[in-house]
Amino acid sequence: MSGPQCCANPPALDPSSGAGHVEQVGGLDAYVVGSLDSKLAIILLSDIFGYEAPNFRKLADKVATAGFYVVAPDYFYGEAYDPENAERPIPVWAKDHGVESGYDDTLPVIQALKSKGISKIGAAGFCWGGKGVVELNKRELIQAGVILHPALVTTDDIKGMVKVPIAVLGAEVDENASPELLKQFEEVLAAKPEVDGFVKVYPRTTHGWTVRYKDEEKAAAEEAHVDMVQWFVKYVK
Repeated sequence: MSGPQCCANPPALDPSSGAGHVEQVGGLDAYVVGSLDSKLAIILLSDIFGYEAPNFRKLADKVATAGFYVVAPDYFYGEAYDPENAERPIPVWAKDHGVESGYDDTLPVIQALKSKGISKIGAAGFCWGGKGVVELNKRELIQAGVILHPALVTTDDIKGMVKVPIAVLGAEVDENASPELLKQFEEVLAAKPEVDGFVKVYPRTTHGWTVRYKDEEKAAAEEAHVDMVQWFVKYVK
């Protein structure tokens, strides 16, 4: 997660972006959108740029239109990675925001959602957030997971999955989750018939493209968004 691709094409953060609003969920500030009446929630675990990235919130809005209550927590407590802050380069920043905290901090979010009457939960993790979704999946705390251009996810992680469906959406050019690594994930999942798995590599894309796409990657990003939503419709609805 400390490679240059994780920091490439940084978004201009905008706390007022999106159709939803910010409220506390499980002790974290979170961008929320959609209706609780659906009883179905999707938790989005962001990349290092956090929950104020406009494209990230736009995707949350898109997921909500499919009939979900969407929650995108601020896992970095107001300190998303800032490439302009020379005093906090990525190796320093990452020491305070390890990928394991995505799982730890999601536990009270899940508890809070269940207390609101939510009956089924899915989770999607982008880059930094991928590891947290894998851990939630292993412990069967969600009904379905999607990891998009994940960082620090290993074949052992995939082997540790029990029965929760998992989709892995990867880039063609990715130093964190290369097509070769994703092929290994696919082989592991194929050997586990009890786990419904899906692995897809999108041509002419680079790490982070689903929420930090360049113009030439926008169509592929939208394709990945549709694939993600369809996965949740299939397994969480």
